[in-house]
Amino acid sequence: MGHVVIDVMPKTEILDPQGQAIAGALPRLGIDQFADVRQGKRFVLAVDGDVTQEHLAQARAAAEKMLSNPVIEDVVSVRVLEADGR
Repeated sequence: MGHVVIDVMPKTEILDPQGQAIAGALPRLGIDQFADVRQGKRFVLAVDGDVTQEHLAQARAAAEKMLSNPVIEDVVSVRVLEADGR
């Protein structure tokens, strides 16, 4: 069984309140090396067999039509999930 990973992020010009909340909380945990945080969404789609270029194209279409809001979000990645989880 193969898997396709889709990453969706808020557009850079869109306010990201969840990212801001995380950025504000990190220093309270002693983690202060990060200048900014953006929170997005990740989808994992399973396919029977190996992932093909057709699967990737269909996943991108699904991402652009249903899994993201093109007004405020960008589909930043559609890729095969490798066996090691990357």
